[in-house]
Amino acid sequence: MTTDNGTTGKPSAGSTTGGAGTPPGTPPDTLAAAAGKEQAVTGPRALAWRRRRDSAARFWRQYRTHRAGVFGLAALLLFALLALAAPLLVGSDVDNVTDAPGSPMESPSTEFPFGTDQFGRNLLGLVIWGARVSLLVGLLAAVLSVAIGTLIGVTAGHFRGWYATVMMRVTDWFLVMPTLVLAIALATVMSRSLVTIVVAIGVTTWPTTARLVRAQTLAVETRPYIERARALGGGHWHVMSRHVLPNVMPLVLAQTTLIISAAILAEATLAFLGLGDPTVVSWGGLLQDAREAGAVSAGRWWYLVPPGIAIAVVALAFTLCGRAVESVLNPRLGVSR
Repeated sequence: MTTDNGTTGKPSAGSTTGGAGTPPGTPPDTLAAAAGKEQAVTGPRALAWRRRRDSAARFWRQYRTHRAGVFGLAALLLFALLALAAPLLVGSDVDNVTDAPGSPMESPSTEFPFGTDQFGRNLLGLVIWGARVSLLVGLLAAVLSVAIGTLIGVTAGHFRGWYATVMMRVTDWFLVMPTLVLAIALATVMSRSLVTIVVAIGVTTWPTTARLVRAQTLAVETRPYIERARALGGGHWHVMSRHVLPNVMPLVLAQTTLIISAAILAEATLAFLGLGDPTVVSWGGLLQDAREAGAVSAGRWWYLVPPGIAIAVVALAFTLCGRAVESVLNPRLGVSR
């Protein structure tokens, strides 16, 4: 085949073929129509999803270079699987005190690896079952806290003026007040339930998120594309939802992973103080039962150690994941790997 400049060679991909599935010798008009049809089929929505998948793949490639973050993620997956499979592993009657399988306060053995509690219940089964409540309360409380903090931070950074002044003074008041004292006060005046624990933790731990999100919002709104969006007629909702919020979401994600560990510790503390739901099994509730049974003075260490270690490992795992996420989303932090 002779080209335009007189040389002989193979046909180029752009001149004689239309890509994959297009036969050689296709006219240029047909090629252009096929390309336009492919672009129309792909569309902006499919392109956006493809970019999200590529971004997620890049995030995972960078995240797995952090050994501590991978260890934390593996520990969280293990606890999550145990919590989901708890009905199959230990049964739903593990907290039944009338048909307990063992004697009260038995030491660890082959039959009961973690020993038994004051009612003769299997502590291993109780720890596995308690993971469901502790993880659920920690996740819900963290989501509530981050949602409140993000809403106040974005709106205070966007509207400014008297509204921002009032919101930041309220935030400062919550910051200087002891979080645990406020949570105890709310849990005391409300009914004893898991919803009370979630609300008590969520509405007392949001100020840090609000401060961070407001600072990021102020930085984002100084960028030129925000001014162009406003010049083109973009309203407050459009600017906040389409431009500001996507830029602060990485910070919100990292903050969520860090708050979950604090929420799990707060739930354990409230349950240990007797402010949790007495009808459910949680790690903090097991520590409360051990204290009431006199396990500390009697030297029954197996009643205290398993739920305490579970709380510490999960809190540490979420912290490691949060630090790794922060390092990936903001490499200037210089978090060690």
